[in-house]
Amino acid sequence: MEQEQLKVKTPEYVSLQFQLAGLGSRSAAQIIDYTLIFLTQLLTIFLLILAFTNSFSNLFSGQLDSILLVILLIIIYLFHFAYFIFLEYFWGGRTIGKRLLGIRVIQENGHNITFLSSIIRNFLRLIDMLPSAYVVGIIMIFFHSKHKRLGDITAGTIVVHERRKKSLKQSPLEKYIHQLGIQKEDLQLEPYHLKQFNQKDWRLLQTYAHRILHMGIQEKGTLTTKVSEILLPKIADQMENSTKSNEEWLLLLYLHLKDEWEYVL
Repeated sequence: MEQEQLKVKTPEYVSLQFQLAGLGSRSAAQIIDYTLIFLTQLLTIFLLILAFTNSFSNLFSGQLDSILLVILLIIIYLFHFAYFIFLEYFWGGRTIGKRLLGIRVIQENGHNITFLSSIIRNFLRLIDMLPSAYVVGIIMIFFHSKHKRLGDITAGTIVVHERRKKSLKQSPLEKYIHQLGIQKEDLQLEPYHLKQFNQKDWRLLQTYAHRILHMGIQEKGTLTTKVSEILLPKIADQMENSTKSNEEWLLLLYLHLKDEWEYVL
């Protein structure tokens, strides 16, 4: 079941193929995430109790102030959901556990997960967790054709693998970028920058990056100008006070969007 493939046609009429993440990889990611959540919550509770009471004795004697107890419960509840909601949205559908397992959440149309979808799928964990230990969610993932739990069905999301084939041999484009002496770190982009680009933008940039290897100087300059007018205004605030050419900026942007949009099965 872990190796099932899913073909998706995006709203931009681009056909994509994904490898669905099954019960095993999703469960392992959940274990990692909940271990981190538990440890963080435990540390937060101890620090708050120490700050308010200067002693841990009340915790073990059951004499915590009711207001403090309410605050602790609210923090535990909010952190539990905020962890999944904000990481999945701002980190391209990944949590720490998903990142380590090489999986991510995306919209069923192939786009990055939206903030609303992240909220919906994660608040429905309350139902997927019933009656305990994610029994409902596990049953749904196991039997659903696309390995969806209730939260995924409602939010219109799927969980896919993003492991890429690694080769010791550089591609012609990688060699060209290396010759230019530019690195991904030369362009610092925040999550809100990446959210401005869609699948159509990525396909345009991907096509541009591979085509310029076979173009003459004049033809490449014309294409670079056209693509730059479409894409570079979205990262203009990161391009100030620099001597880099538009071609270099586009290739740097390519390196960033490649991590967001390229899936190799």
